[in-house]
Amino acid sequence: MVIIDDHPLFRKGARELLEPGTGFEVVGEASSGAEGLRRVGEIRPDLVLLDLNMAEMDGLETLRRLHQADPDMRVVMLTVSDREEDLVEALRAGASGYLLKDMEPEDLLDRLRQVLEGHLVLSEGLTEHLARAVRREHEPTPLDRAGLTERETEILNQIADGLSNKHIARNLDITEGTVKVHVKNLLRKLNLRSRVEAAVWMVEQRRPH
Repeated sequence: MVIIDDHPLFRKGARELLEPGTGFEVVGEASSGAEGLRRVGEIRPDLVLLDLNMAEMDGLETLRRLHQADPDMRVVMLTVSDREEDLVEALRAGASGYLLKDMEPEDLLDRLRQVLEGHLVLSEGLTEHLARAVRREHEPTPLDRAGLTERETEILNQIADGLSNKHIARNLDITEGTVKVHVKNLLRKLNLRSRVEAAVWMVEQRRPH
């Protein structure tokens, strides 16, 4: 893992939390977005922990450049900001998770393990923020009127569980390309623009109303 954060005290604390017997290894750290891009390019870590608010190049721009260089890179935003705009932009830019710095250390470790297993992770309470942002931008088609096939519904549920296309393909014993076709079709039927929106929307539908 590489930690990119402009606060030395936080980097030190994160390194101490992540290393002893947790299953994680911090192989590099950086104090700015530009330095972080260089370090990640040199090390090619399994996971990047990235701060949002940094001087010069902020976390969102750093995230975009990381994903431009390697679309499969797992990047988790770890920040103090619970603003809807920051959350939505980070996920659209390809973040594998959006976690708040005030969360309990054990919860943080659990979420990071989930990311390495292919899941999308959010801090408690942020799913509702994201769902509100989706509804504000456009009205999705209700599930009971979307006309999803059984396979599309199956894939939608796995997206809502935070699984990647690769993991879904493995679970269903189909190709990743076939999963992508199904995802494209179900997004069109639901009037949604991304798998992140689909995940949030489905999580909302599962809640008791």
